[in-house]
Amino acid sequence: MSESEISRRGVLSSALWAGIGGVAVGAATGGGAAWAMAASTPPSDDQIDLSRSYPFYGQNHQGGVATEPQRNAVYMTFRFADSADRHALQSLLARWSAAAAVLQQGKPIGSVQPGVEVQPPTDTGEAFGLSPASLTITVGLGPSVFGPRFGLASKKPALFSELPTLNGDFLDPRLTGGDLSVQACADDPQVCYHAVRNLARLGRSIVSPHWAVLGFGRASAGPGQSTPRNLLGFKDGTRNISSPADYDRFVWIKGGDQPWLEGGTYQVARKIRQLLETWDSDRVGNQQQIIGRHKESGAPLTGSAEFDTPDFGAKSGAGDPVIDPLSHVALAAHENNGGIMIRRRSYNYTDGLDPTGQLNAGLLFISYQNDPRHFIDIQNRLGAHDLLNEYIRHIGSAIFAVPPAPEEGHYLAQGLF
Repeated sequence: MSESEISRRGVLSSALWAGIGGVAVGAATGGGAAWAMAASTPPSDDQIDLSRSYPFYGQNHQGGVATEPQRNAVYMTFRFADSADRHALQSLLARWSAAAAVLQQGKPIGSVQPGVEVQPPTDTGEAFGLSPASLTITVGLGPSVFGPRFGLASKKPALFSELPTLNGDFLDPRLTGGDLSVQACADDPQVCYHAVRNLARLGRSIVSPHWAVLGFGRASAGPGQSTPRNLLGFKDGTRNISSPADYDRFVWIKGGDQPWLEGGTYQVARKIRQLLETWDSDRVGNQQQIIGRHKESGAPLTGSAEFDTPDFGAKSGAGDPVIDPLSHVALAAHENNGGIMIRRRSYNYTDGLDPTGQLNAGLLFISYQNDPRHFIDIQNRLGAHDLLNEYIRHIGSAIFAVPPAPEEGHYLAQGLF
């Protein structure tokens, strides 16, 4: 195996995130440790190439949506400074675009060691010498961008607004909303962190960090990837969007009312705490009934293999549904939601322990869809009926419009201006 191609086990065992704080992320998350435990026997097809890089410009869609999910993520939202105006926003998007293009090639955004010792470095340096690790940077614009401050009200998409109160919300105001978002995903956690840290640094005086999540252990799969597991121990993302036809139908914006967003999408981020001690004490049969799948194989309760199509009409010998209609699988399935699908691109997270000594961990749920109503309707259905609600709390939430990738020589959302 080459130096640039290593197993999931090798990456995760070198990615113990305890104390990875940093001023921006540490302040936004309220501290806490984050770490990832290695799988004991990584699948033979679960290899990564740390030398791989993705271009930023000229890709029609921003990376980090349809991209094969990387191992790690740092997700951060930002608030505008009181002094930020239209020109400042325009300048920031241009600077972030230029920086993202360089970072995704594994290069520093400036001098790590200036020739003059009294001058601070332009790049913070913690990723100097590291490979690109498939880094993608995805930038989103919050609803406030289209408020009166920037004179962009006429460019607001008709479908785009703050999320309403949803069934299942237990939101913490410190983890809610945001004016801009940055999602950095890579196969090396330090590469993700470096990218967000340096974009935050470039944005000083225009934006400040609002809330952030450090994600590990992808909880979604792309073509050819084995389905990962969430912290509940179940495979997550088995029936995710993967085909170009489904992306065109459910993810990418086409023919909308705002030409600048053509080829973009809408991003929903939810921080979902999982009550792991309570879950871990429940019998496995009940866990499987709640999810609607076998824990080890990932197969639906009506099947024998992970990718078997669930049979929601199947009955037991006693005449009861084999898959509980209130199970997570049944309520989230497109067959039971008018055929609607969303692109899920989630990560596990941990913030160490809460003040009572309980595990403070869960799922950074991120979805992409061309109509925010698709997410809203599915979540309201889940939030009202899902058997899993006893074990989870939706504590963070935000929505963003994700513009398409710019062509070289241009910048993100340039059509706004």
